[in-house]
Amino acid sequence: MDGEKKFALKMVIDGKERLISYEELALSNNLAQESLVRLLIDKKIIKPGELLDKMEEVRKERYRALPTDKE
Repeated sequence: MDGEKKFALKMVIDGKERLISYEELALSNNLAQESLVRLLIDKKIIKPGELLDKMEEVRKERYRALPTDKE
């Protein structure tokens, strides 16, 4: 079972089934995200510095340090 490839989702297009791996899904999401960020910057909707600041804000919110037993 260790060598068995796991799939994230199954798509059916024109009646043909296509299994999408977690790696393919992650790469596709990364491509879409990078394209969206570039478009927003190219159109001057956001500035690169604003994006970095917001990413840091979100990182701090999402990845807060968990309390330890000593606290």
